[in-house]
Amino acid sequence: QVQLVESGGGLVQPGGSLRLSCAASGSDFSKSAMAWYRQAPGKKRELVARITSGDSTLYADSVKGRFTISRGNAQNTVYLQMNSLKPEDTAVYYCNTDRLYYSDSGLLPWGQGTQVTVSA
Repeated sequence: QVQLVESGGGLVQPGGSLRLSCAASGSDFSKSAMAWYRQAPGKKRELVARITSGDSTLYADSVKGRFTISRGNAQNTVYLQMNSLKPEDTAVYYCNTDRLYYSDSGLLPWGQGTQVTVSA
């Protein structure tokens, strides 16, 4: 059974940093196009960072230059390094396959996500 587990969230002051981790199990995703998403209260889930099968990266304009998506050395891990965090980055963060590449039909069951709160 495919499972996604996100971790690393927390409370951080504006300007701070966090590193999120995503562990995927149940299949080999080391060459899959993966992505990080976030959902703020009352808003739709949005895609913020993508990594292709060839490890190219793409970002939403709102996080470009501040967030970095990468794959870990351990198989099936994806990271999101978040720097210069802003209050508007507050959301629950999720990883999954890249829905822009695979379409929604290619999404895996969503994990629990990890809460990121940016506040003074």
